[in-house]
Amino acid sequence: MSLDRLDALETRIRDLVKLVQEYKRKNALLEEELKAARQLLASQDDTSRQWEKERMDIKARIEKVMNEMELLEGVEDPKEVAID
Repeated sequence: MSLDRLDALETRIRDLVKLVQEYKRKNALLEEELKAARQLLASQDDTSRQWEKERMDIKARIEKVMNEMELLEGVEDPKEVAID
């Protein structure tokens, strides 16, 4: 094997090593981004569940107040009829 071919092979190997190192660096960055995205998603899921629980609590309270208002209207109606 001639020295020129050996030099060319050595250059190609160095280039490949640099390429592999660059891909490893990019992969590490992508893994960190993925980890951060998963943490954000988990946080948003928790927030979503909390909002859903609060929504259900408020809905139940409103329904309770509306039922109480209906009961009051039912009690008031006979009085109005008796007065008229």
